[in-house]
Order: sequence, then C-alpha cells, then structure tokens
Amino acid sequence: MDIGIPKERRPFENRVGLTPIGVKLLAQRGHRCYVERGAGVGSGFRDEDYAQAGAQIVYESEEAFGRAELVLKVTRPTQAELEWLHEGQVIMGFLHLASAQRTKTETLLARKVAAVAYETIQLNDGTLPVLKPMSQLAGRMVAQVAARLLQNDYGGKGILLGGVPGVPPAEVAILGAGVVGTNAAAAFLGLGAHVTVLDHNLARLQELDNRFPGRLVTMVSHWFNLERVCRYADVLVGCVLVPGARTPLLITRQMVTAMKPRSVILDVSIDQGGCVETSRPTHHGAPTFVEEGITHYCVPNMPGVIARTATHAFQNAAWPYIQAIADQGLEAAVAADMALMRGLNTYNGEIRNPALAEAFRNEGTFDDELDG
Repeated sequence: MDIGIPKERRPFENRVGLTPIGVKLLAQRGHRCYVERGAGVGSGFRDEDYAQAGAQIVYESEEAFGRAELVLKVTRPTQAELEWLHEGQVIMGFLHLASAQRTKTETLLARKVAAVAYETIQLNDGTLPVLKPMSQLAGRMVAQVAARLLQNDYGGKGILLGGVPGVPPAEVAILGAGVVGTNAAAAFLGLGAHVTVLDHNLARLQELDNRFPGRLVTMVSHWFNLERVCRYADVLVGCVLVPGARTPLLITRQMVTAMKPRSVILDVSIDQGGCVETSRPTHHGAPTFVEEGITHYCVPNMPGVIARTATHAFQNAAWPYIQAIADQGLEAAVAADMALMRGLNTYNGEIRNPALAEAFRNEGTFDDELDG
C-alpha cells in the first residue's frame, strides 16, 4: 500500500503521523511510505531518519497526499488539505469531526473518503485505546499550565497551587473522572492542591476515591454542585468527553460570572467543542483570553508542544490499527475488528459513526476559527 505522511500544517502542531520506526516496519512488509520533507522535525525526527528507514522524501504536502492510498495525520485536515483527498483514499488522525466546521465532513462525504478517527476507535469495554495516551498527557500537563496561569505575571491571582504552612492550597475543581480527569487529579494532588472531582458516573467516582483515599473530594455533577464549585474554585478544569460527539455544555456563562476574579478555566474538552459556554479555541502562541474576568485556556492540541513524547505515545497505541489497514485493506480490517469499525467516521459518501451522524443532523458542529 502507498502511505503518505504529510507535515502537520496547524499552528504549533509538532507531532507527526508516523515515526521512522513505523516507516521501517511498514517498509519491511512491502509498503511504500512517502514522507513530506520536515514532517518529523518537531518530534525530533530528521528526514535522514525516515530515508534510512525506507521512506521516500517528498517536497510538497500535496504530493504526500496525492501519492497515498492511506494518509496518516495527527490532527484534522485543513480545508486546503481536504481538497487534495480523492475518492477511495483512507485518512487516519484525531479528526474530531463532530466539533469541526460542517464543511469538513461535507467534503469528506462528497469526495467519498474513508475517515478513521483515532478518538472514536473504541473497545467493547468502552476504552478508547488510541485517544487514551493523549488524554493522559493532557491531564498531566494541566497542573503545570494551571500553576503558571495562577502567577501574577500571567494575570493570575498570585496563588501557589500547594500553598505553604499557614496558607491554604489552591482549590481545584475537575469536571469529569475519565482518563484526563484522573491524570489531572493525580498531578494536582502531587503539587499539593485541594482537589474536587465531579462526574455523573458514581462508579468512576468510587474508583477515584479508592485510588486516592482521603486525598480528594468527589461530587455528583448535578447542576447545583457545578454552581457550588464555580463559586469557590481557583482552577476549573473541563475534562468531559462523549466519544465522537460534541461535548455538552455544563458550565454556563452565569456560572462563570460567579467565579472569583482572576480564577482560571482550562477547558480540555475544547477539541470536541468545549464544556464551558464562554470557551473558544486558542493556540499555543496565544493560549489564553479573559472572559467575565476569568482567564480561559482552551488549546485543542495541548500535547502538540510535547511532540516527541506524544508522537511515540499515540503511535504505540495506533500501530495495530495502522498495520491492519495497510496489510489487509480497510474493508477487511474493519470487518475483523469492531473497535476499528467504531473508528470509521465516513465511508463511500456516508457517515458511519452514530454520534457524528447525530451532530451532523442537528447542525451541532463547532465553528473552530483555527480550523483553516
């Protein structure tokens, strides 16, 4: 199979769709890889590394797309990239189509492109195996980002997350007890913050309580509890996920206005539209804005600036699915693996993922101003 690995074109996205080791493994199986010049630089991979692994280096993104039967990306294609796709191609990446501009899905359908979204590949137990490492990284990054944004020189309240003897720690509220929320809780607790985690799933709250006995507070995410934590939180972290669908809005503008001035919101759910009414997507070059007196951090691709770690992490998880499609072809690979079938979002001009279909019917897509 001919496989294209283009350079990511989004601002501050340094990850790459395949490592040199991945190229070598595919080349050994008889596949041909076309890697755009400079595609791996942000992750610490030289063109020479790819060439030595068996790749052919190409000099334009359009060529990497045009030569490929299978395109391996990290983030959702820009509109220009979508125009390079053609009927019968397969594209894999973290696509988040339910929160994309509607035209992105329409283009994939019109061109009859098979789109496999890593974030919707789902095992029978509900686990999202390829998204999981990215969620772990984002969760662990949240605490270090929040600590910085609470500093006076970043417009914060001048609070140390862990406090000191005689001065209490920061109050952190985390919405969602999934992979991001759990990793965020561990990181904040490690820095000494006082942590409250809210979720509608009592079983998940029980798991957190067992993991961190006596170290954090758990609450059911009823609206009145959300209002309550907004009134006292120094840091509010949104970690809500409905696989394949747009994130529900849990925090209203009115709740935001009740927060203490110069508090911080980190909406990690922004890649699926965000769970805070006042959120809008930002990027690593200008990651924050102030709305209703509250600092908002809403970067969709947080792991894009820890690119080497992130690329290795998601490649470890994505490799079995990449290999299956390359070796067997899409149809056979999907037929043999229900998890991969759940990852198939569009195929032959049709939407195959139920959550995306619902968002598309309801015109529930999110106008991402960074979408390109």
